[in-house]
Amino acid sequence: MTFTMLLGSMNYNNNLSFVLTFLLVGVGFVSMHQCQRNLVGLEIAFAGVDAVFAGQAAEFKIAITNHSKNRRPNLQVYVGSVFSKVEDLEPGESRVFRLELPTTSRGRVALEQFGVRTLFPFEMFRSWAWLHMDLSGLVYPKPAKEVPEPPPTQSAHGHRQHDARGEEDFAGLRRFNPGDSPRHVAWKAFARTGDLLSKQFSGADTSSQWFEFDQVDAADLEQRLSVLTRWIIDADRTQRDYGLRLPGQNFSPAHGEGQRHQCLEALALFHLGEADGGTNS
Repeated sequence: MTFTMLLGSMNYNNNLSFVLTFLLVGVGFVSMHQCQRNLVGLEIAFAGVDAVFAGQAAEFKIAITNHSKNRRPNLQVYVGSVFSKVEDLEPGESRVFRLELPTTSRGRVALEQFGVRTLFPFEMFRSWAWLHMDLSGLVYPKPAKEVPEPPPTQSAHGHRQHDARGEEDFAGLRRFNPGDSPRHVAWKAFARTGDLLSKQFSGADTSSQWFEFDQVDAADLEQRLSVLTRWIIDADRTQRDYGLRLPGQNFSPAHGEGQRHQCLEALALFHLGEADGGTNS
């Protein structure tokens, strides 16, 4: 278009047309330079990905930091047909961009590379950069909707300290761990000292369940893992102690976020050729 305008300006010897033509060319060159400059000097880091169940989208978090004194508008992270929201970065600001990748099966979902792009300032040009970080997230088996009754609960009598069941004898306070019941948090001590502590009790009957791979009544491997996943989710929701037995792996009865993750991780990676995800006992 500008070349046609230039020919017209020369043909009619129109000074105003010359001015407009060269102005548009200058704007184009400046826009191209500013588009490329908008990505220079950005710091990009991986900010984590939470484990999901098969069928859910794995959300990869990419942190971008602008260490310069200039504003960086119209930034976007993408891979294939998946795009994050377009964000602006003020000087010194850091922002997390999210890429949601679909999952279909348990195991690992990989993000081998992703791009960062900008269309600033007039969306006439696109500047981009590809990063190869070889990232991956964990995908748990999809929980079964209809499952048989789990194995019966086993009760044990004794005097060991237990923090989630039984309140016969108060045994003291311990450090709060993620997954502890809010009912056992020592709120008075928290108001007094600011430290988050959990109450311990002793002399109570304790109960636990064992979820065993060989006892699940299902011929298909994936269906067995789905049933075990559902049992673990239900037991974790009620804060019951549970253990998991897989061929070559045992996880002693416990409860909490750590127990839930290591058991589900073992199910996610079962027979996929990766190292065992948990500790044997």
